[in-house]
Amino acid sequence: MATLELYELEGCPYCAKVTTKLDELGLEYESHSVPRSHSERTEVEQISGQTGVPVLVDPDHDVDGMPESDDIVAYLEETYGG
Repeated sequence: MATLELYELEGCPYCAKVTTKLDELGLEYESHSVPRSHSERTEVEQISGQTGVPVLVDPDHDVDGMPESDDIVAYLEETYGG
């Protein structure tokens, strides 16, 4: 069962960067599609304190809402990479 969760928006290049890394590492994750309108992204804001995506949640490593694609990719590589 996937414990990683990713809040993302279809067509977002930053989100695609993260999903590519997740796929490269063979990690299962639960995807949450967010609304296009930032004002409707209340769930993302509650988790990460902002409305941008992508946002990663990794309860196994106490990551409650990590924003910024470059930070997420580096985290995934460090935590789950070979």
